[in-house]
Amino acid sequence: MTSETASGNASRVAATNIYEILTGDEDARVCKDIPDSACDAQPVSFTLQLIAQVLTKIGDGLMDVKVVLAWLMSAVGAPGAAISLIAPLRESLSMAPQLIVAAFIRRRPVRKWFWVVGAVLQGIAVFATATVFLTLEGATAGWSVVGLVILFSLSRGICSIAAKDVLGKTVSRGRRGTLSGYATSASAFVILAFGIWLNLTGDGRSVTILSQALIISAALWLAGAVVYALLPEAPGSTGGGGNAAAVAIESLKLVFDDPDFGKFVLSRALLLGTALSGPYFAVLAQSSGVDGLQGLGGLMVGSALAGALSAPVWGRLSDVSSRLVMVAGGMMAGLTGIAIGLLDLSNSVLLTSPYSFAVAVFILGLGHAGVRLGRKTYVVDIATSDTRSSYVAVSNTIIGLVLLAIGGISALVASLSIAYALLMLSAMAIAGAALSLSLKEVEE
Repeated sequence: MTSETASGNASRVAATNIYEILTGDEDARVCKDIPDSACDAQPVSFTLQLIAQVLTKIGDGLMDVKVVLAWLMSAVGAPGAAISLIAPLRESLSMAPQLIVAAFIRRRPVRKWFWVVGAVLQGIAVFATATVFLTLEGATAGWSVVGLVILFSLSRGICSIAAKDVLGKTVSRGRRGTLSGYATSASAFVILAFGIWLNLTGDGRSVTILSQALIISAALWLAGAVVYALLPEAPGSTGGGGNAAAVAIESLKLVFDDPDFGKFVLSRALLLGTALSGPYFAVLAQSSGVDGLQGLGGLMVGSALAGALSAPVWGRLSDVSSRLVMVAGGMMAGLTGIAIGLLDLSNSVLLTSPYSFAVAVFILGLGHAGVRLGRKTYVVDIATSDTRSSYVAVSNTIIGLVLLAIGGISALVASLSIAYALLMLSAMAIAGAALSLSLKEVEE
């Protein structure tokens, strides 16, 4: 036996052990809906995707658009207009163009290389962003970052389509939510430690320190690309890879042709309230006198702790019933937002404590993590191997457009009252949870 063969066998044994420990599956060859060619390689596929997700999720957390980038842009004197654009651009541009992108991806029987390219581009964008903060100031820095966020978001959209399609081909139903849950949890603990370290060292306001964190983030994206390239993906169906624009228009009919899928897209649109509420918690905390590093640190720690603690639980529950996870997460986040909004309107003294908002953001984070993992698992499980990329692309494209509209409406409402905007988004989340309850069960 050569040294290369021995090394390869050792890697497969290690991957199988990790798979069995995390899933509790003692027979790695139990496969429900993936090709036979992918069944034996499932432990390796599971482990490699887990590692790649952990690396890139940590990178994502280190450059959190709503916290880190917004703070850095303010610190270098970027215009308010530029700062206000980065969050909606980051979310919507990663989703809206996906129908056209999916048509190109479906032309290739092996899709992992699209994820690899997207991850590399995101790493380049993050590194360039760090360079901007270290060398530029004012409007030049602000608008440069906006341009790089656009590149990052479009690249993220490529990864989103490819990742869900590859996951559906290589990891069996009943294991996908577990993979995402553990990846989210592991990365959240790292971001939690980073946030605590910033507060303890007092360097949370250092542009240099946070720019260096962005450089580490870029390196993690590139490392994730290397790991993902090792994935043993078998060739799949290439149906639907025609003219991109024609395929995009045709794919939109899926919302009407498949009522269950259409109801899922509507539920997901309403549950956007859980994703868009976060910044309003931060604004209300500042207006209540909970400002400075103590307030910011509490929000960061609450959010990271929620992801770290809840993700494995939500992941396993998603493999049992992803729709009920969406229901629980939406209700949790929505009711929390309603409570904070009403307390603010009544000028309650409860909101003058930094712990009030830290706890509220923690519960919001628990709910949003449930919604995120539940809807990711649901859209993969409701589709077949031939329709999965189309379902993901259609839902993401529609949600990207809806996100821009809701973002604009909530901004108008926020100009009147931050509390009213939070109440509106929270009511949407509750409505989305109620609608999710009527979705068909797909984990059987």
